[in-house]
Amino acid sequence: MLIYIHGFGSHGLGSKANAFRNYFKDKGEAFIAPSLSYVPDLAIQTLEELIGSYDDVKLIGSSLGGFYTLYLAQKYGLKAVLINPSIYPYITLKKVLGEAPSFYDESHFTWMESHLEMLKKYEIDLAIQENIMLLLQKGDETLDYKEAEAKLPNAKQVVEEGGSHSFDGIERLFVEVDGFLN
Repeated sequence: MLIYIHGFGSHGLGSKANAFRNYFKDKGEAFIAPSLSYVPDLAIQTLEELIGSYDDVKLIGSSLGGFYTLYLAQKYGLKAVLINPSIYPYITLKKVLGEAPSFYDESHFTWMESHLEMLKKYEIDLAIQENIMLLLQKGDETLDYKEAEAKLPNAKQVVEEGGSHSFDGIERLFVEVDGFLN
């Protein structure tokens, strides 16, 4: 089972999630991209229940979802792909305290200091990196790609010039991602 974990304020029907869903569906592989709560503890609880419900789980996470993916991959010994991951979300998401947008329907939710504190519980110090693939674009306008490079120097890395936080042209790496995970 492949689980795709979306980023902050996003949802399981985003463009990256749908692109991966279509790719793996065409290959006949089980894939799920749940729409997770913005509350970190609730998101992790949902993901842990999903991991416990399936065999041979592999993870793909983007941005904040990459942070969750790294934590879960380490805790459960899973293979994982991180796409422009947030390495220190309890720092980078301080700037959105208060009313934050949901990218699904342009509604809003309240992002609080207590949510930042929850995120700190899921930080890992030393990562076992042979099961991690890191996809980074230097043009990420939201996060500094160098933080992920420094945190995961021994992970398999694909670092590209240009691009964006969304990871432009992710589809051209699907075969490489699939090969790494399988």
